[in-house]
Amino acid sequence: MLIENMKMAFTAIRANKMRSFLTMLGIIIGIGSVISIVSIGDTMRSMFEGLYREVGVTQAYIGIGYWVDEWRQSDYFTLDDMTRVKEVFGDELAYIDSNANTSAEAIAGRTRVNFSYDGIDYNYQDVQPVNMVYGRYLNEGDILGRRKNVVMDTRSAENLFGTENAVGKTFRTTIYGSTDEYTVVGIYRKSQSPFQALMMGSPGDGGEAYIPYTILTWPNDYFYYLRMFAKDEATMDDVYARLKAFVARMKDRNPEDFRLMSAKDEMGSVDSVMGAVSAAVGGIAAISLLVGGIGIMNIMLVSVTERTREIGIRKSLGARTQDIMIQFLTESAILSACGGILGVLLGTGLVAIGGAVLGVQTIIRPVIVVIAVGFSAMVGVFFGIYPASKAAKKDPIEALRYE
Repeated sequence: MLIENMKMAFTAIRANKMRSFLTMLGIIIGIGSVISIVSIGDTMRSMFEGLYREVGVTQAYIGIGYWVDEWRQSDYFTLDDMTRVKEVFGDELAYIDSNANTSAEAIAGRTRVNFSYDGIDYNYQDVQPVNMVYGRYLNEGDILGRRKNVVMDTRSAENLFGTENAVGKTFRTTIYGSTDEYTVVGIYRKSQSPFQALMMGSPGDGGEAYIPYTILTWPNDYFYYLRMFAKDEATMDDVYARLKAFVARMKDRNPEDFRLMSAKDEMGSVDSVMGAVSAAVGGIAAISLLVGGIGIMNIMLVSVTERTREIGIRKSLGARTQDIMIQFLTESAILSACGGILGVLLGTGLVAIGGAVLGVQTIIRPVIVVIAVGFSAMVGVFFGIYPASKAAKKDPIEALRYE
């Protein structure tokens, strides 16, 4: 019986191709929109997760909270404080530094370029590896000796010196009021996806460089934050909780006076926001399914009126009320499901094309596709109940008299 009803449904759809397509259009647009939006949301969430993985998901910063009114000079960290933290948590931390950074103009001959300097320790490459193409990375001697040595990326080297291989070249810059000559000891190549370049920025006409963090803590060796990378993502929450308590005791403060910001927490917050936005926008797009369902109901009512005589003949030949109702419900569900399938093709096609144009790996979850098609069929059944019920309740004698 079901197979027969499906054959009759497809026959009715083929008999009125244009009308059937226009009826399905609301479902097509609705399903296509929902799949596109959910896929874009999942893709964005995946890209943000990848971005945080790039910068280090175990990375965290700790410093005195901005809400503390009674600020003291001792709230600053010192190199001795960092050494104490290393001694206590050395087995659990992969890296720690002063999070020192500054911006200043670099001058090489007649070329002047605005540079951002990030102060690092010699083992920073263990947690943030880079592809060294010329020269070397900063070493322990550079850090301990506060040597004016620099490692920069290829684009920054081109902007300042006009060449990628700038190892051995020097430039002048002023940091904390002291103008010195710095030597380039290494060049690395930084590869960024379009999304990373958009979110993290790129040097452009400026430059970025790594220098010993000990230079940026000079002359008083005070700094506001500690930057850390835990060794194990699984235990990082426990490590940072104990470290926060240790720092509070070291500074004679309450733990709640300190602010600890981790990349993992930021990643969770961004993921929650992206998920909520995706769900909200997807819900708005799903409203078009309601419009499509109303269109199906309307066309099914027209179909019932057009096929009144057919209904009378079937009933006079022994068709039961439920048989007539199932026939029209099947037709309504198939009409909606076909619209859902076309909507899936539209949504996945748009997402795939957009991803190819932007050079982004898109994510389309199969479960969303299945749910979309199933939901579209349910919409057809729901909005087909009234027309089907109206057809099933027709009096066969009156139906046969209908012209």
